[in-house]
Amino acid sequence: MSGGVYGGDEVGALVFDIGSFSIRAGYAGEDCPKGFINACHLQADFPTSLGAHVEEEGPAEMGSEQENTSGRSFYLDTTALHVPRAGVELISPLKNGMIEEWEGFQAIMDHVYSKHIKSEPSLHPVLMSEAPWNSRANREKLTELMFEHYNIPAFFLCKTAVLTAFANGRATGLVLDSGATHTTAIPVHDGYVLQQGIVKSPLAGDFITMQCREMFQEMNIEIIPPYMIASKEAVREGASPIWTKKDKIPPVTKSWHTYMCNEVIQDFQASVLQVSDSPYDEQVAAQMPTLHYEMPSGYNGDYGAERLRIPEGLFDPSNVKGLSGNTMLGVGHVVTTSIGMCDIDIRPGLYGSVIVTGGNTLLQGFTERLNRELSQKAPPDNAPCHTARPIKVWMRDH
Repeated sequence: MSGGVYGGDEVGALVFDIGSFSIRAGYAGEDCPKGFINACHLQADFPTSLGAHVEEEGPAEMGSEQENTSGRSFYLDTTALHVPRAGVELISPLKNGMIEEWEGFQAIMDHVYSKHIKSEPSLHPVLMSEAPWNSRANREKLTELMFEHYNIPAFFLCKTAVLTAFANGRATGLVLDSGATHTTAIPVHDGYVLQQGIVKSPLAGDFITMQCREMFQEMNIEIIPPYMIASKEAVREGASPIWTKKDKIPPVTKSWHTYMCNEVIQDFQASVLQVSDSPYDEQVAAQMPTLHYEMPSGYNGDYGAERLRIPEGLFDPSNVKGLSGNTMLGVGHVVTTSIGMCDIDIRPGLYGSVIVTGGNTLLQGFTERLNRELSQKAPPDNAPCHTARPIKVWMRDH
């Protein structure tokens, strides 16, 4: 891999896409990992959250553990993160889309290079995504880390919205990014983010997870993560689950247990939830076909109107209990507000290229509902004929 030959066809550049929910990294220009024996390890896709544990005196465990000068050990990647351990707290290196916990972030980078890329950092230029509102101080610190600690030959930071637009073959468009922590509309014009037009809303994946958790509490359904279950028995629909708890489970922390429970809820979201074609109507929702879902504990049931009611909060916050609709913007309003804050001359181009990305956009019916709302809210003279359907980009940024 000729990392230093920048004029050649193959430079062996690495791409790091840092998200609030997951980290994705691999070789640039590759649709799939390169053909080595353990090719599956040459591209990374694992949770951003990591387990932090203060080491006591004694031998260190082997595995996906990263030791640090502060005395903490980090457990990361999907397999190591799911092992119950005493005293391991779940933390995230990112806050509001920006790196805040630098020691944890460095542990993630070390893990990617050693376990997935399996190559010296000095051999590969790096392209890394960043939040459009990333601060100058953060950018300088990240650049210093990559050059001074990893000794990479070249480094480029690019806004996530610009990368999304380019991946879809467009230099101008409105990127709607609905991930784990927030939903953001970001206007991109000729490859540059228009900072004054960025509009953010906290209604995103974590919000949907919270709504599902409250629904299960109302239905008296206990969330039992798989790590606690030794065995279970088949029960009839709606009956109390019959399961056996594992012996000798270490005393895990509340943050780690909550993370494991959230994974069960997130699987429910991906399997059951659906966005309604039109504004939520309880009578119409009651006539929708139900979907069957079984919890890890064995509890199983059919879900009908709940499938549509929970994701409706993304589009119409006024339907959410305890949430003021006047202070929160739904997805459609986020897009139209963002475009309205841009110059009038470029609005038709933005309405004509609405690009959606993020894990929430993978909910069934999301793009169809967004298209319907934009068609109703967009001024007729500002909406070219090819805005009939927003474009969907698969980024897997949950």
